[in-house]
Amino acid sequence: MAQDPPLTAREAAEIARITAMACIRGGVLTTRQENRIERILDGARKRADKK
Repeated sequence: MAQDPPLTAREAAEIARITAMACIRGGVLTTRQENRIERILDGARKRADKK
């Protein structure tokens, strides 16, 4: 997305781990992985909106 909020180191590492696993399997994210990434980004957006 164009305006994703800043991520914590832990959030960034989790997204990196998920995408690396997808790359190993041929570059396709599973629905579960997509949902997990979306939950991480939603949490970051909510945290950014509080500021």
